[in-house]
Order: sequence, then structure tokens, then C-alpha cells
Amino acid sequence: MSAQVSLELLTRLQPMVSLGSERLRELLPVCRTQSFSRGTDPLRAINWTDQVVYLIQGQLKVVGGDGSVRVIVGGHDRANAPLVHGDMLPSATHAITDVELLSLGEDTLDIMVTWSQLAVPGASPDTATDTTDWRMMSGMFAVSNLTEGAFASLPPANIQALLGRFQRVLVKRGDTIIRQGDPGDYYYLIESGRCKVSRLVAGSTVQLAELKEGDAFGEEALVADTSRNATVSMKTDGTLLRLSKQDFDALLRAPLLQRLSPEDAEKRVAAGAVWIDVRYPAEYQADGYPGAINIPLNDVRQASGSLDPGKEYIVYCQTGRRSSAAAFLLSQRGLHAALLDGGMRARAGTMESIE
Repeated sequence: MSAQVSLELLTRLQPMVSLGSERLRELLPVCRTQSFSRGTDPLRAINWTDQVVYLIQGQLKVVGGDGSVRVIVGGHDRANAPLVHGDMLPSATHAITDVELLSLGEDTLDIMVTWSQLAVPGASPDTATDTTDWRMMSGMFAVSNLTEGAFASLPPANIQALLGRFQRVLVKRGDTIIRQGDPGDYYYLIESGRCKVSRLVAGSTVQLAELKEGDAFGEEALVADTSRNATVSMKTDGTLLRLSKQDFDALLRAPLLQRLSPEDAEKRVAAGAVWIDVRYPAEYQADGYPGAINIPLNDVRQASGSLDPGKEYIVYCQTGRRSSAAAFLLSQRGLHAALLDGGMRARAGTMESIE
């Protein structure tokens, strides 16, 4: 007996019914099913702590904390509510038939529902005049980013403010959005359309990448407080959402950029974290840390996909400027990345004081 986990099934379950099909499709891989035999107590068979659990097939007798007894049948209305929510368990259950349960992480579901409720156009005073349906932004606001990446550590109080501060800008094909050498002023998210990223190298223009709906750009100059290192122009007509440097610093940069002292960084590396040196190869070869991976800042976007999401990375450069931008970029892509605060200079000073 095995019920197929499908979008149609998830749309019957509470509170997942409030999520759009795009979000539910992303939740499918994190849902787990498990079968239990007739006569067993499924909710005592394994540890369901921090899980949301549903009966999706079979008949189950449930004894409540007050002694009340009810029979739940998978696929019927009463089974659409969770049997287990975090640490809340019935007193006992008894499988009348073979049964199948579906589970997923409580935090994952809660984060998705929170963002969904706050992301509806006009859902709050901050977004009353905004027509952006943030639930459809399947790139930047993907499940992996909301639960593990850039926005996982964002304080809930920042969510409404963040969505309300984005400004919509209509753009035409050929428009230059940011220009290499200019100071950083805005952080951009592509609502619709495509952009091309290019850089002037030795007098020649080199195209580096193409960005699509849901992608973000412009963060490097804001995080590192440097000038723009590339030009971004529109490849098609489209709509951009931009966030001012002031709002970016307060609502995104501060909560997401994790800084580690040299001592704490050393402890993390000793426990299994990996150094990432974001300087140029020649700099890395001169005095890079043993065991470090060399990914120059310019290559971080492209190289992030080859890094292990299960590992923790400590990013460094000489002063902390380049590495701050790299750590933010990696965090934004769902990786566990922290910054060596003060860079190699700070660590060298710490080592000297110990000696």
C-alpha cells in the first residue's frame, strides 16, 4: 500500500492549501511517507518531534488527551488537519487498517506559510499599494532559500518591511541598469525579463552571464562598499524590483552576514568547516590557508553550484571586504557561509598576540 504524494494531495492538507502550486511543487521533495501495519500505534513507533504529520491512507483510531476517541480515514476531510504538530501528540493511536503517514519539517512548513501570508499583494499596510505576488518569485524566494539560504535567518519582523520597501521599475530592452565603475546604490530583483552581465577587460567587453526572472544582482558593491565591478543591461523589456542601499543594509545585509572572530573561525574549521579564499589565484598561492578552496570573488556566482550544501564555509580575504560580498552571495544561494571578520589581517594579529 502506497499513496502517491502529488500536488493534488498536498492541496487538500491544512495549512498547505494556502500555498500556490509553485510552492507546493517545491515541497514535494521534502515530504516523506511511511507505512504502518494494522494494530500498531504509528505515532509511538518513531520519533515525530519537530514534524507535521498527516494520515493519507487507511483508518486510524485516535485517543485525545481528554480521553475522547475518533476514527480518521485517510483522504477524508478530518484527515486534512495534522495528526502531529511539533511536540503535540495524541495520547494514543491504533491502526484499524494498514495506514500511511506523510510528514515534513514543522519549521519548513511554518516558514513557507508565513512568507505566503505576508507575500500576498496588499496583505499589510507596508504592501497595500504593491501588486507584486511574491509567492510567484520562484527563484530568489524558492523553498531552499527561505528555509536554508538567504532568508532563513531573516527575522520575521523584517519580512513585511522588506517586501514593502521594494520599488517597481519598468525597463526597456537595451537599458543599462548598473554600470561598471559606478558606486553601489540599489539591490535588484528581476520580476520579469532577462538581463545580461558584462565586464570591460583590457578594453574589450566580455559577457559574463545572463540573468532571468527571480535572479538578484547588485549586492556585491553594497556589501563590500565598493564600486560596481560589472555592467548589467536589459536583454528584453521587463520589470525590476529595487531596494535602496539603506534598506538593503538594515533589512538584509545585517541579519544575513554572519561574522566570525578568528578564534571562532579556527574552532569551526577544526570541527569540519572549510576555508574559502576569494582572492586572486596569485594571492592565494602566496599565502593561502592550508586546505582552503580558492574561488575568486568574480567566480563565486558560477562556482556556488559545485559546493556541498551540507558543509559550512568560512570565507576570507586580506581585509574582509571581498569576502563579505562573497559570504553574502553564498548565503543567498542556500549555502552555510560565514565571514572571517577583519580578514587575514585580523587573524594574523590574533596569532601574533598568542605567540
